[in-house]
Amino acid sequence: MSMPTLDDVAREVGVHPSTVSRALNPNRAQLVNPETRKAVEEAARRLGYRPHMIARGLQSGRTATIGVIAADLGNPFVTPIIHGITASLEVGEIMPVIAETQDEHERFARILDHMLSRRVDAVISLATRAGDRQILEDAARIAPVVVAARPLPGSDLPQVVHDDAAGATLAAEHLHELGHRRVAQLRGPLDVANFSHRAEAFSAACEQLGMTEIEVAEVAAVPTIAEGRRLTEALLELGEEQPPTAIFAHNDLMAMGALAALRDAGLRVPEDVSLIGYNDLPLMDVVTPALTTIYYPSREIGLAAGELVIEILAGEEPENICLQPSLVVRDSTRPI
Repeated sequence: MSMPTLDDVAREVGVHPSTVSRALNPNRAQLVNPETRKAVEEAARRLGYRPHMIARGLQSGRTATIGVIAADLGNPFVTPIIHGITASLEVGEIMPVIAETQDEHERFARILDHMLSRRVDAVISLATRAGDRQILEDAARIAPVVVAARPLPGSDLPQVVHDDAAGATLAAEHLHELGHRRVAQLRGPLDVANFSHRAEAFSAACEQLGMTEIEVAEVAAVPTIAEGRRLTEALLELGEEQPPTAIFAHNDLMAMGALAALRDAGLRVPEDVSLIGYNDLPLMDVVTPALTTIYYPSREIGLAAGELVIEILAGEEPENICLQPSLVVRDSTRPI
């Protein structure tokens, strides 16, 4: 059975096919009498007609698709961001095309080039690292590019981000209020601006609050459980006479790795070492002990990024958005 066509809908309503085309096109529907438009919409639903998106794209110069580039689709931090983007784009009848870079620059470049060759209307990058600035700014000459979740300092590209420095400061202040004076942080990859901002702000807050930061020389290659475990083991191998009484991990996955390494070393959380993470991922409230963390508004970042793309495509001037963190206190931190 063949799919119903524009002509089929026109015959059903008794109008010219061009009238049907206008009535079903959101950009031109206002040109059609409301009663006729309603009749066309009802006939299209009854017949099961779907607009030919390729043909519409040829007419409008758009494909109604947005490229979304993520670093790791297996990271539970990414999922609510994509949910937010999808929810925003659905309002504009736009479909996201999603790919992951596995946090590799070359793969990022290939994906970006492929999406542009497919004529996506815009690109949202959730996977940006410091070395990606030039290719993103080059891409923006072809299609709008929005940087979301991972900031790109020094770039004029529109961005939807989160105040990582404020979040890291909240972590330091929380530990200080609990009486901790010797602390450490497990740093994520510093070519990702979120982690460099967290690292700098936490160190600055420690200095201002009079806390001693015991530094781990290495940083995580990627922000994973395995890397959190490795860095914690490196911290414990420093052999400090006075080890840290609290650890700030740059994300919740690394905090889970730290928790495992501390348990393996016979240390209890929070009795021996307090532990605080970042992002407030799902299930962080049901692990043992429930993780104290900094809340990152993931879904809100996605919603805002999708809305910003729609505004840009509508010809509006983009404005950068920076959402704020909050402290979520649970069982993994306690007074010293």
